[in-house]
Amino acid sequence: MELSVFGVLGSDVADKTCINFSFVPSEYWPLFVLFFYVLSPIPYCIARRLVDDTDAMSNACKELAIFLTTGIVVSAFGLPVVFARANLIKWGACALVLTGNTVIFATILGFFLVFGSNDDFSWQQW
Repeated sequence: MELSVFGVLGSDVADKTCINFSFVPSEYWPLFVLFFYVLSPIPYCIARRLVDDTDAMSNACKELAIFLTTGIVVSAFGLPVVFARANLIKWGACALVLTGNTVIFATILGFFLVFGSNDDFSWQQW
């Protein structure tokens, strides 16, 4: 339940950024980070399906997925800064988007820590 509350809180911060700091109705640049929220868990989910966890050695597929996920997360934090430096959004909006990013990615990490194990109650059974 807490994960859903934090997910809604993080996406609400991203939505409020466009409302509070854009005085022109067509400025929805901060919402481009929503693509990163959707893309970030995909490489790791694909690697979990392809990789057998019984191997004690490090797996190249899983490490590639973690590398791609890290690149997506870093891009999500970098895009608002680029928009703010290009004067597409204000720095206050950039700070709110970065706060929303922190909450959303912490929620995604929490989801994988709670439901990512291979015990009886797992999201992989669904």
